Amino acid sequence: MYKTKGLRNSRIEVADALRGIAVMGIILYHAVEHFNIGGGPTSLSLPCDGTVFNILTVLLSGKMYGIFALLFGLSFFIMRDNQEQKGKDFSLRFAWRMVLLFCFGAINMAFYNGDILTFYALLGLLMIPAGYLSTPVLWAITIFLLIQPIEIYSLLSGWHPDISAMGKYYMILAKAGNDGTFLECAGASLHYGFIASLLWFIGKGRLTQTLGLFFLGILFGRKRLFYNEGNHLKIWRVVCVVSALLVAAGSIFGSWSHGSVGFGKLDSLLHPLYNLAILLLIVSGVVLLWYAFEGFRKGLSHICFFGRMSLTNYLLSSVLGCFVFYGWGLALNNVLGTTWSLLVGIAIVVLQIVILYQWARKHKRGPLETIWRKLTWIGSSESSK
Repeated sequence: MYKTKGLRNSRIEVADALRGIAVMGIILYHAVEHFNIGGGPTSLSLPCDGTVFNILTVLLSGKMYGIFALLFGLSFFIMRDNQEQKGKDFSLRFAWRMVLLFCFGAINMAFYNGDILTFYALLGLLMIPAGYLSTPVLWAITIFLLIQPIEIYSLLSGWHPDISAMGKYYMILAKAGNDGTFLECAGASLHYGFIASLLWFIGKGRLTQTLGLFFLGILFGRKRLFYNEGNHLKIWRVVCVVSALLVAAGSIFGSWSHGSVGFGKLDSLLHPLYNLAILLLIVSGVVLLWYAFEGFRKGLSHICFFGRMSLTNYLLSSVLGCFVFYGWGLALNNVLGTTWSLLVGIAIVVLQIVILYQWARKHKRGPLETIWRKLTWIGSSESSK
């Protein structure tokens, strides 16, 4: 069983910066996907749309949510370890925190049918027993989850999970998003959004990978890898080199086997691993640059507040983005092509930075983060901190 080492967990600014990068990337890719309602040909398209979409898919799709998941596990470790150092058990309090997160996710789902918070809340409960496991055991479970066990079993046995209903659910959601009122759209999202996203998660190998990244974040927290201590930067250099080699090998093999970065019949297994390699390359690269160059650190420090308000940013982007693209708002789903949609995403990010920067000047946490914290620690002295 794991026991705290009693070392102080100070604020990790590079983690806040990574969280800010992740939430910005999520917003940009959501905008390109028109916040999950698809669509046909658009009236404002550009010749570069295909190239822009491919680049953003390689850089953002699956990687930003992955970084989010990794840091979610790290945050759990820090909160649990802080309480353990005080002689308190964090399990029930964290379970309550996940109930609250699920409620935030349900609110978000009313706007954006591809909400991720509800999944994080449910899968996050599994971090409670994981937090008690010894580090070697947790490493074994984490590696098992990250190598895509379901996909390996499918390839070996010929069995495949039944996700055939996913297309029907997404058609219902797309129709509601394009043609429905806000209440009709919210009703469809709350009814079909979770199950459609669950089937998509299963089909894309995201279920085990997300949980594996939660656990990896816990392990990184135990190792204190995000602090510039001991030989940690050497470890990050190894991670960076190995992940870069894997990305290069995956790109070459994927292009050779499928004409682009796809892996043919092995796609269900190799594509999540390829995404994982890119994710680790991004994380290790940012950490190394953060501690190596003061200019890079100062530049990214300006988005740390954005990362500390990730919950607020995530929900606010759903409201703004769905208003732009959905039928109950400006209805630009079938108007804006990929490049124009990317510009909309950039505009949403800039608008949120301007708004929340003003908030950050007077408040330590974002508005929803403040509510979440107070409700998490209700009945405890921690709620007033």
